[in-house]
Amino acid sequence: MAAVAQSAPVTITITADSTGPKISRDIFGQFAENLGNGIYGGVWVGEASPIPNVRGIRSDVVQALRELKVPSVRWPGGCFADEYHWRDGVGPRDKRAVTVNGSWGNALEKNDFGTDEFFDFIDQIGSEAYISVNMGSGSVKEAADWLGYMTADPKTTAGAERAANGHPKPYRVKFLGIGNESWSCGGAYSPDYYVDEMKRYARFTRNLNLEQQGTDNPAGGSVAGSDPMQRIAVGPGGMDTAYTDAVMKAWKSHDWSWSIEGLSMHNYTWISWPPPFSSIDFGEREYAMLIKDTLKMEDMIRVHAAVMDKYDPDKKVPLVIDEWGVWLAKLPGSKDGFLHQQNSIRDAIIASINLNMFTRHADRVRMTAIAQMVNVLQAMILTDGPKMVLTPTYHLFKMYVPFQNATRLPISFDAGTYMFGDVSVPRIDAIAARGNDGKLWIALTNVDPGKTADIDVELKGVRAKQVSGNVLTAARVDAINSYEEPDTVKPQPISAKVVGGRLKVTLPPKSVTVLSVSE
Repeated sequence: MAAVAQSAPVTITITADSTGPKISRDIFGQFAENLGNGIYGGVWVGEASPIPNVRGIRSDVVQALRELKVPSVRWPGGCFADEYHWRDGVGPRDKRAVTVNGSWGNALEKNDFGTDEFFDFIDQIGSEAYISVNMGSGSVKEAADWLGYMTADPKTTAGAERAANGHPKPYRVKFLGIGNESWSCGGAYSPDYYVDEMKRYARFTRNLNLEQQGTDNPAGGSVAGSDPMQRIAVGPGGMDTAYTDAVMKAWKSHDWSWSIEGLSMHNYTWISWPPPFSSIDFGEREYAMLIKDTLKMEDMIRVHAAVMDKYDPDKKVPLVIDEWGVWLAKLPGSKDGFLHQQNSIRDAIIASINLNMFTRHADRVRMTAIAQMVNVLQAMILTDGPKMVLTPTYHLFKMYVPFQNATRLPISFDAGTYMFGDVSVPRIDAIAARGNDGKLWIALTNVDPGKTADIDVELKGVRAKQVSGNVLTAARVDAINSYEEPDTVKPQPISAKVVGGRLKVTLPPKSVTVLSVSE
């Protein structure tokens, strides 16, 4: 479809000399589950592989992820976490247990990629660990022993075992997930039962890395000024607030012996279950419907944040959206349970809408993890043997790097409307922030797949001198990057100008633009 000019310019007003909440860099986190080819083939190939690697971890994937400045990686799941027993994945690989991944396709799990390999991986990409402990089929002791293996001094038995496996220095565990979807695949617990179990895990799964913790206190936490591990409790997976209410009520009345430092929430763009829409060869109807389905994230955040505010008006406990993204039908010919799908410009636009929503709620939403990192669901990267391709979502995340730890700025605009049949959604989305580099950064999304949008930006309190930027767009709503054509969807420079202190830019259809403004 040829682009049709939008007659009336969209005026955006940014109060550039004001301030707002910090956009935590943890909002741009990733998720890598032992699922399909997410780990094996995607991250881990083994030292003997002809694919270039460092200690078995493929170098091309590491280099690509380093450019995203990934703040944290959630592992080993997901549903897999509640059937994962960490001892299966430590020690000599030729002696590790071979198990079955009952959550995902009954695939054989050789446990070649275990705790030490995971920490090697996140060290190579420059990230932090978000460990999910087994609350479903495991025990408090198993979780506590795992924390001991990861974080104890090498003079202890647990730390000595880690040191004997080649890692004398304690690992740094920044985030600890206490269960996963305990209302479903993680045990189907009632909210009250989950809370009782959560208290035990929060009490006894201690971070023993004193270098990270500073001075330890009897609760397993740390004194002010240190950098304690943050424990994330299971929260909602829909509009039902029962888990949110139960966990926050318990947090409100907690004593010195336990606490949590985050509440998780899961929400996918998928229309219905099982996901009916394809990741390839689709049209504008499917495009519009999935854009609309994405917007339910805003309602979920508002509903659950209101419950959290009731118990935590000072917003001490962040809402951690540690599973989100586009979940589509599996690619034809791919294995059941491997969740292998392609990634299009539509998915990148959906990612921008989600990240913008998180930014608008940055006072409460301070951490998220997109599902998932490599070869699974809305992946950053796809691999096939030695081949690797960067997806449109990868490029979107790279464009948003300047928003990590930036300060959100007040912004107002009339979003307008994009319609297809009976589907109606906002046409324009935008956020603005003051980056750590001192520059003003603006992200602009044009959802309409058929019309350009002329944008006129008023900057209150500052005078712009220069503006530059990149745009991510494509000719078709279902445009993808393939191994044969890896650059079909990639950022390109966009023409923007400063006229009388105002910014002028024309957004292509179905596009995301990020502008950098110098004053």
